[in-house]
Amino acid sequence: MPADRTEPPGAADEDAVSVETDQQLHAIGNLTRHRVLRVLRDEPATVTQIAARLGIAKGSSNYHVKVLAKAGLIRVVDTRKVRGVTELYYGMAGKVIRLPESGSGQPDILMRHALADAEAAPDGADKDMRLRHLRLSPENFDLAVEKLTALHAEIAALHDPLQPAADFFSALYRPQDTKPQDGASQSAPIPENGTPES
Repeated sequence: MPADRTEPPGAADEDAVSVETDQQLHAIGNLTRHRVLRVLRDEPATVTQIAARLGIAKGSSNYHVKVLAKAGLIRVVDTRKVRGVTELYYGMAGKVIRLPESGSGQPDILMRHALADAEAAPDGADKDMRLRHLRLSPENFDLAVEKLTALHAEIAALHDPLQPAADFFSALYRPQDTKPQDGASQSAPIPENGTPES
């Protein structure tokens, strides 16, 4: 998978962390650690602050932070003395995390995490989800990817770190096709203002 597209496009290589080792893959493969990374994308935070933001126990927060730090995905970026105790502030090791392309049969972990977060959104929270079944030529598929990439960049430009969190993800893919390719069967027409029937 390419670099996380929620980040500004064209980030310098020195601002990127490439996920290459089994330890790193294990670190990002956990939903709670995915959420820790989201917290740290906003600003550096302590283990205690991360626990409070995510509503988890401090011990659990400490464990997940240590796993991410050992994998080189986050690092200590600041320290502060509070009542004689040194507090460690963790931040992202790079602005972008570059993931390897998913191999055949491998789950796309970050998209699964994003879907889990969408399902876990509180009742009444702002949410807009859409699904459209399409049939696209190779040229139009590439055009759609180009348009989605531009849309991601346009929406990323609206980012304001002082505002409530919002995630935006998209997926354009070719599913297993059940339509005969010899033209023996006609598909149902697509309603003008709707989605094709499944």
